[in-house]
Amino acid sequence: MTWQRYRKAPSFENFVEFAVSLNSFTEFLIDKAVSGLLHASRELEQIALSLFGDEHAHPVSDMAMQDLHERVHALSRLVENYIQVTERLDERRQSSAAAELRQAGNLWFVGHSTDPWQDLLAQLGYFGVTIRSLPWGQPLPVDAPPNPLILFDIAGQQEGDWAAGLKAMRNEHGLAQIICLSVPSDFRMLQLALKSGADWCFPVGSALQGVVAQILELNDPQDQEPFRVLVVEDSLTASRVIQRALEENQIITQAIHDPLQVLDAVRQFVPDLILMDMYMPNCTGVEAARVIRQHNEFLSIPIVYLSGETDVALQVDALRLGGDHFLTKPFNPVFLNAIVKSKIERYRALRRSMYHDSLTGLLNHTSTKTALDAALTQTQKEKVPLAVAMLDIDYFKKVNDTYGHPVGDQIIRSLAWLLKQRLRKHDIVGRYGGEEFVVGLVGASAEQAAAVINRIRQDFALIEHPYRETRFNITFSAGVADSLAFASVDDLVNAADEALYVSKRGGRNRVSTAAVEEVPG
Repeated sequence: MTWQRYRKAPSFENFVEFAVSLNSFTEFLIDKAVSGLLHASRELEQIALSLFGDEHAHPVSDMAMQDLHERVHALSRLVENYIQVTERLDERRQSSAAAELRQAGNLWFVGHSTDPWQDLLAQLGYFGVTIRSLPWGQPLPVDAPPNPLILFDIAGQQEGDWAAGLKAMRNEHGLAQIICLSVPSDFRMLQLALKSGADWCFPVGSALQGVVAQILELNDPQDQEPFRVLVVEDSLTASRVIQRALEENQIITQAIHDPLQVLDAVRQFVPDLILMDMYMPNCTGVEAARVIRQHNEFLSIPIVYLSGETDVALQVDALRLGGDHFLTKPFNPVFLNAIVKSKIERYRALRRSMYHDSLTGLLNHTSTKTALDAALTQTQKEKVPLAVAMLDIDYFKKVNDTYGHPVGDQIIRSLAWLLKQRLRKHDIVGRYGGEEFVVGLVGASAEQAAAVINRIRQDFALIEHPYRETRFNITFSAGVADSLAFASVDDLVNAADEALYVSKRGGRNRVSTAAVEEVPG
């Protein structure tokens, strides 16, 4: 462990290793949305970075050493607890007959009364979230999971009381994810709630669906592909140092030493970011960046320059000619990783906005077709079926005309959430346009897929959508086809679409297969 190494030999180099590993762990927790552990890890990281200094600042004082040791020990206990919890959950999932479905979690509501939140709790119940409530100030029972999701309602509480209660809840449940409700909507109150241990805050008057969306997102963490960085550096030693610093943070790297090879490397490696040395034989980093920017497909890839150049005028000129950031050598490895990750996250967010529907977060029309093409190719190789379902919300125009487009948008989101929750991670879920959705179920026949979609149809029909003082229900119709009968994606989609219209003509709120075999409602 890097901390033990520093305690035994408190050199600057060993402290750098400790800080880098701590930064890597904190970034991992951010990626995986493990908010409880993140509080402790981030606090320890900030203290370590404040002590970073240079070779003359080490070893740190005895007091700082002891404080760091206690914090590392406390974080280690939390990690061990988290691992035990995760292993128990994995065992439960593996032994469950419904292991193929995404399962919603449990939620604890802590507050004086659930009466003002009945609509919220009812909406969560439709998506499989089990709610247990406790009076404000009462601790969670001993049978509560070590990583609970807590709604903490501060309505009716004095500032000092709810802040102290929130801190106590955070201290008692280090692995919890805490959402604070009814926070006054001014900066100081939001700051106090976050500082006291809340992960998210919803001010007074927040839309119910925003809270629902946040809770469902917490129950559906997204796995992320490792970041990829291309290092263009003529010095073998320098490139190895850079790669080592990045790989400590689980970033995949590839290095080339000849900038003339950069176009081929970008095409083959497909990086999320390019780290470019400024001065190389036969070609400067600026010249290489300008060549890269001549290709439309590479226009948005972030390019970060690495150089000993300190002339601000030259740095500004380099950024104007194709670069996105400038880091001077020697670099702080923690800062290097922070810059690289922030640039890649923005780059991926941009790409995500291009490939995903902005309202639901599902794949958009074009991306859905691309995903189905890839899935069909793979399933044909593996000699298993691929089922495609087309879904359409019934009488949707009437909903928009009667209740307004914001309510219509929320119904679309509700169906998207239900589909994401009930289907497997490797299934394909896309918004095809308007109120129409496409689902690809890998390894399923038309009959199997129709049964799955029919269960979702039944559950969707039970959801009561709030509108002012009233509630209303809505349904969808669907059609299903599979690759056992149709050989191309276009044929599959067209066949499923034809089956959808059979459902529509048959009275709606039903599922039909391409063979016009209806699944009983």
